[in-house]
Amino acid sequence: EITPNAHKLAEEFILLDNFHVSGKCSAEGHQWTDASIVTDYIEKNMRAWFRSYPHVQTDALVYAPTGFLWDNALKHGRSVKIYGEASLPDLNDTLDWTDIYKLYKSGQKVEFTNHSTIEQVNSILSQTYPSVGDLIFPDIMRADILIKELHEYEAMAGDKLPELMMIALPNDHTAGMRPSSPSPRAMIADNDYALGKIVEGFSKSRFWANTVIFVVEDDSQNGVDHVSSYRTVALVISPYSRLKSTIHTFYTQPSMVRTIEQILGLPPMNIQDAIANPMTTCFKSKPDKTPYIAVPNNIPLNEMNNPLLSLNGNARYFAEKSMLPEFDGIDRGDDELLNRILWFAAKGDTPYPSDYMGTERDEDDE
Repeated sequence: EITPNAHKLAEEFILLDNFHVSGKCSAEGHQWTDASIVTDYIEKNMRAWFRSYPHVQTDALVYAPTGFLWDNALKHGRSVKIYGEASLPDLNDTLDWTDIYKLYKSGQKVEFTNHSTIEQVNSILSQTYPSVGDLIFPDIMRADILIKELHEYEAMAGDKLPELMMIALPNDHTAGMRPSSPSPRAMIADNDYALGKIVEGFSKSRFWANTVIFVVEDDSQNGVDHVSSYRTVALVISPYSRLKSTIHTFYTQPSMVRTIEQILGLPPMNIQDAIANPMTTCFKSKPDKTPYIAVPNNIPLNEMNNPLLSLNGNARYFAEKSMLPEFDGIDRGDDELLNRILWFAAKGDTPYPSDYMGTERDEDDE
């Protein structure tokens, strides 16, 4: 009901049931996704983060000397554009999610400026696509901006579409049960519909025959999975990937990076992508260029969390926890507490599976 596009994409293309992330949290996950390696600083500061939590790569100590995937592409003459990754937006801090959603729905422009601490990124960073901030931009807004730009590339002579596009869709993080934010299921539905619309846009474009879209989380942060806490969702979407089957091959984020490198004719950046297994089982020789049709969201994207004064018991407890300053931004709060908040939002008073989890306690446990 909440993620119809993720399910449809897995059914129409491939289901990867043995894909694993390489890191345990976003501070290292973005480095694995974008650079296929992490620095010594990352390894030695796991769970401490006394200097920074560099999930947006705002700390030079997480920049591997072998560079990021976009560095590799640029160095070898490939065109690159980044949409939201490794960057932050500056905007009017009086605006909240509802304000921006209303402006988006009415067709009005939201003023913001994206910036990165990586100079190379600033030169290839989209200034129309909102970078990852404090979850106040709807992902569907991001998708519409990207699709509008795709149509502009289609109208240009020749093939001006960037050969490598890095796209961030962050709203599946959710804001828990914070009253000023959409409900967790609304934010995930937003994320899902945005992905579906992006795939539909590319599949209907004149670039589709030469396009492959890789979809992955940066990490499975505190993941709960009966196979491995490192196992995560991933998709490979192209006319050559319409296999309609399950791929059991073990793949990782460096596998995905190496596959992108081989498609673009790039050499490996470091030992990790050099030894990674390329995702050859995800492609066939004969393309199926049938356009993908996105499934509209079933959950209203503006379904908001309940106001604090209307809540009591565990509902009020978890709403108040969601309002803590540590949950103002992505990945800043306690993972286990957010797990419990999301469990309650989805399951209500169904007992939390604490035997398989961490130590954070709710009022029922106490």
